[in-house]
Amino acid sequence: MKTTDIFEETKSALSGNKARSGLTMLGIIIGIGSVITMLAIGQGAQSSIQNSIQSIGSNMIMVQPGAQRGPGSAVSTGRGAAKSLKLSDAQAISQQVDSVLAVSPEVSGRYQVTAKGTNTNTQITGVEPSYTIVRNIEVDSGSFITDQNVQSNSKVAVLGPTSRDDLFGVDADALGQTIVIKKMNFTVIGITVSKGGSGFNNQDDMIYIPISTAQKYLTGDEYVTTISVAAQDANSTTAVQQEITDLLLNLHHISDPTLADFSTLNQADIASAASSIAQTFTILLGSVAGISLVVGGIGIMNMMLTTVTERTREIGLRKAIGAKRRDISMQFLVEAITLTFIGGFLGIIIGWGVAFGLTYFGVIQTKVALSSILLAFGVSAAIGIIFGYYPATRAAKLNPIEALRYE
Repeated sequence: MKTTDIFEETKSALSGNKARSGLTMLGIIIGIGSVITMLAIGQGAQSSIQNSIQSIGSNMIMVQPGAQRGPGSAVSTGRGAAKSLKLSDAQAISQQVDSVLAVSPEVSGRYQVTAKGTNTNTQITGVEPSYTIVRNIEVDSGSFITDQNVQSNSKVAVLGPTSRDDLFGVDADALGQTIVIKKMNFTVIGITVSKGGSGFNNQDDMIYIPISTAQKYLTGDEYVTTISVAAQDANSTTAVQQEITDLLLNLHHISDPTLADFSTLNQADIASAASSIAQTFTILLGSVAGISLVVGGIGIMNMMLTTVTERTREIGLRKAIGAKRRDISMQFLVEAITLTFIGGFLGIIIGWGVAFGLTYFGVIQTKVALSSILLAFGVSAAIGIIFGYYPATRAAKLNPIEALRYE
């Protein structure tokens, strides 16, 4: 049987019952579209997380207070909340650790902030001028915290764009305006450039004040909540992290590293952990969507079995005039594969369109990768072969005499 004949017969068979063919393809279309969309959501989330991590700083190492625990011991619940780091630790790191670009001690906490009848609950971070280097912060208008502000305990504040919008209105001129934190007036001296983000670590939804002011008026002690360190390059990050650990163990008179009253974490560790979580999330979404593909495949097999039954006399006639088993099985297999290919192609278009729409309308960030399209198309082809094989084989095995007698 010629290839052209096979395709002609396939076209005739599928177009002969358009409604049934369309409904059968619908299962594959929904399945492939769901897989493409879900993988796009997962990959978009992974990309968004990676960008957010990169935006918090370059080659950064974070030092946080809190006791570490050795293997087999209880998990520490006080990490980051304990008080064991001071400004002197940050100064020692800056002076004694090699390959350090900048060091930024920070004091942070959430407070209620009011201004001209508006209010917001946001992150207040006490910082030094080096914060802009470590955290890649740029000032859009006005100025950032200066050494003079830190030395004089100035009540000045730099707002993130979101904080500015919440307190004064979208894109309002907030420079020189007054905000109130814990019943104390702070003068706005600058607005930072938007970096994007969401959640509690959104750097657009922060207010920066001098670290000395935060310690004196907000926390009332000399401790810092985090020390952020920027290494000179990515290759030196691990070495810098180890030097910081050794230095602080020595300064805090701790001989056993498992009993350290601080913890260190570099940006690569954060990115790796976040990427692993996002990958798991993507696989989970893809697996759930993949169930609909199996359902679509069962629909194709059901249709093809019905078609074999309806065309029993036709099959018997073909075999009686010399058609081989291979020709019969190939005919029905090509029909099944054609259904899945057309359905898969339409599913890819719909899935890509939905993913694009979600991003375009700002619902969620998505990213359609070529690998997900190839995967979806490969799966659709496999479904056509796997679920079309049994009906095709059954048709080929029909006895021509019995088939001709079939009513």
